Amino acid sequence: MSAARIVVGMSGGVDSSVAALLLRDAGFDVTGLFMQNWADDGSGDCRAEDDRRDAVAVSGKLGLPIRFRDFSSEYWGGVFRHFLDEYAAGRTPNPDVLCNREIKFKHFLDAAHDLGAEAIATGHYARVDCVNGRYRLLRARDRGKDQSYFLHQLGQRQLAATRFPLGELHKDEVRRIAAEQQLPTATKKDSTGICFIGERDFREFLGQYLPARSGEIRDPAGNRVGEHPGVFYFTLGQREGLHIGGVRGRAQAPWFVVGKDVERTLLDVDQGHDSPWLQSRSLRTEAMHWIAGDAPATRFACTAQTRYRQPDEACEVEVHEDGSVGVRFARAQRAVTPGQSLVLYDGDVCLGGAVILHTDAPAVAHEITRNDAA
Repeated sequence: MSAARIVVGMSGGVDSSVAALLLRDAGFDVTGLFMQNWADDGSGDCRAEDDRRDAVAVSGKLGLPIRFRDFSSEYWGGVFRHFLDEYAAGRTPNPDVLCNREIKFKHFLDAAHDLGAEAIATGHYARVDCVNGRYRLLRARDRGKDQSYFLHQLGQRQLAATRFPLGELHKDEVRRIAAEQQLPTATKKDSTGICFIGERDFREFLGQYLPARSGEIRDPAGNRVGEHPGVFYFTLGQREGLHIGGVRGRAQAPWFVVGKDVERTLLDVDQGHDSPWLQSRSLRTEAMHWIAGDAPATRFACTAQTRYRQPDEACEVEVHEDGSVGVRFARAQRAVTPGQSLVLYDGDVCLGGAVILHTDAPAVAHEITRNDAA
């Protein structure tokens, strides 16, 4: 009987390298596949070619065949256009969630099936099991590296055909295995940030696609305290990049973004990390994606994350007829950001998630001045 064929998404990093190694040693028929999701824009900052070379080197070391697929056009249409639209609207999107749903567990999965594979595998830190015929997405054993937050849009079809070999391991174990096996990626630095931006300055990159409109920075009382280069460069709770100097009558304390008005190009700020303008107790989402296929109940208690690596926050959930959910937290939350993802958990089990539409955080209201109206 021939071994089951699995196609591993080889990114050129240490995690996917060890995932391929573990599956090979477990007796599977393993093929690597390198995905190019971003076309080189000529800036010289794209890491794709370096990652491709590393993926090839690891595959050679492990004695595995490797294939290549260019998903850059699919990425542009399914991920990047949405990314730009959200920023233009003043929201802060999470492209990693869309990339997983639209590319890695859609086009990559289809490509693997075309190669005759029964399943795909990636170097994500997460786990999958099956209880009573339903597949569940679980947090990784290494809570500090757990990536289930970014995988919450997966469904039964994807989970049934996916393996996460690193789900039971801690990152230091993965590094140790890679070093022991002398893999070329054993000491390679983990990738961080948004993949298509790489090491480039975020404002410079975004400015290539969205024309910047400068405007005033105002405090909650409507006083001008500075000027910004474009509201979509900032997100709620942000401190960096405001460049606000001493303000008469105000203490020498850090300023934080507490609101944005894209139409009037206004950026609202306040002093204090835990400013009341950043606090919310409830939120509303877009239509919810349930990993099991449906909600556990119309009203239930669970925990939630509104950003990656956030500690569990207790909450009450109400499922609405339009598929959206309303969430009430047990305690106030800081800087919950429209455009980001709400992800719900029952212990280690990820129930699903949705894009945050709005919260009950107080909104800064400014009178329209002549300059605003001009």
